[in-house]
Amino acid sequence: MASSRDIKNRIKSIGNTKKITRAMEMVSAAKMRKAIEAVLKTRSYANLSWSTVLNLAKAGNGQNGQALHPLLIKRKPAEKVALILITSNRGLCGGFNSAIVKKAVESIKRHQASSHEFILIGKKGAAAHKNFGFEVAADFPKLDYINEVKEVVPAARLVINDYLAGRYDKVMVAYTDYVNAAKQIPRVKQLLPIEIDETEKYLGIVGQDTRLGAGQEFVAEKEKQHLTHGEFIYEYTFEPSPAEVLDEMLPRLIEIQLYQALLESNASEHSARMTAMHQATEAAGDMVGELTLSFNKARQASITLEIAEISAGANALAE
Repeated sequence: MASSRDIKNRIKSIGNTKKITRAMEMVSAAKMRKAIEAVLKTRSYANLSWSTVLNLAKAGNGQNGQALHPLLIKRKPAEKVALILITSNRGLCGGFNSAIVKKAVESIKRHQASSHEFILIGKKGAAAHKNFGFEVAADFPKLDYINEVKEVVPAARLVINDYLAGRYDKVMVAYTDYVNAAKQIPRVKQLLPIEIDETEKYLGIVGQDTRLGAGQEFVAEKEKQHLTHGEFIYEYTFEPSPAEVLDEMLPRLIEIQLYQALLESNASEHSARMTAMHQATEAAGDMVGELTLSFNKARQASITLEIAEISAGANALAE
């Protein structure tokens, strides 16, 4: 059994660690509030812009469903896949990074492409290369505070240009969707080609604008009312032309989607770190309680031993 002095030193050390984790929890909570505010402010805009461009893309298809823009053309089979992986720069955030890396690797393996590359945003994404051997095509720095869309423009332009040049047949983004302070869900969303009939259209599970669902139901109802012999009796007018309109809007859409994914990931990161530090603080408190009990037992044993020795000495003198 450790001596009372050793136990006392350990209690002091864990107490100091508890102070640090509590301070880190408070800092993470402050950062989390700012990140959540930012993500909720832009989530509706990102999702509504996605919905708008999907409608434009659907209306802008030529005869026989032929796409009028290269970013809408599906390439089958998708032999070359790129995945933008958004992680944190630092650890101490529980399983935040390991969960998104695992999700990204599983998504890549499901495609069974002949070539797949990672584009990293955040230092911890390097684990995908070290642990799984995937090639890293580019590595972009990630700021703790994301304030403007221009901070993701270099990564967005890289994937758009490489996709148009034929280097990639499909581009996806792996990020962590913010649900609440205790729950974050890793997701993989396809960026290119832009799928008009994609199932998971929107980023952000909580706080999704109610106008999105209402808008889709409203449009579906109107389409039923205005169908003539199975065809729509209305059409969209593009000025100056569908190709020019889509050429201007689709790259902006990719930037907005990547920006929103980064905001979602930031909010999730700070939430995960706050939760991890809270749990570490509670664990330190439990350890201090257990060590205090051990310290009291050791001290009581020492006192009992001293009393026994004194009693034995007194009995020996009495004889």
